[in-house]
Amino acid sequence: MTSRESAASEITPEVLLRAYACGIFPMAESAGDPTLFWVEPELRGVIPLEGFRIASRLARTVRSDAFSVTVDTAFKAVIAGCAAPQPGRDDTWINKRIRDLYLGLFELGHCHSVEVWQDGDLVGGLYGVSLGRAFFGESMFHRARDASKVALVHLVARLISGGFELLDTQYVTEHLRSFGAVEISRRRYRALLDKAIVGEPAEFMRLQPSISGAEALAIIARSP
Repeated sequence: MTSRESAASEITPEVLLRAYACGIFPMAESAGDPTLFWVEPELRGVIPLEGFRIASRLARTVRSDAFSVTVDTAFKAVIAGCAAPQPGRDDTWINKRIRDLYLGLFELGHCHSVEVWQDGDLVGGLYGVSLGRAFFGESMFHRARDASKVALVHLVARLISGGFELLDTQYVTEHLRSFGAVEISRRRYRALLDKAIVGEPAEFMRLQPSISGAEALAIIARSP
């Protein structure tokens, strides 16, 4: 289900948070389109944190620390990377309004980025919204093989450590399915969301800003 709004409509970071609490998120047709539309999928993608799967080859890459991983140190660069064309994807839904809104959420402490570095260069990452004990994954990118996958592994370790209950991926792709992502009904999703946004909020920064791959894998392995 989608609903459109005009370019003149006033969407603020605070309005955006209220939308997320209702299970709705914004998108744009393209990077050059200034308008946004609200989306509430009939089937919602989630990755159950207790069912997160890591292929053995990827686990070896994570453990090797071939990449260094940080959080919240290069948010603007990560969202720019997500907005840039990539192989197989010439255009993106991340327009200037999206960038500005999520930068506002970042400044409020409700948006976070995971950055993946190699030899001092940003080669991958992801960003998403944190609300209560729910994390809403927005987009990821990579410029080196496995960089976005490594970012996702570190994200999940951080969510588990911080007490998160829900990892929303919006939609399910084959890439995400390999990590355990599933589609659930809107009704089931709303029940999980309502539970996750009340009570004590999770702590995205409970871990240090940078941990080793071995630490990330150990946290995931201990998850029930």
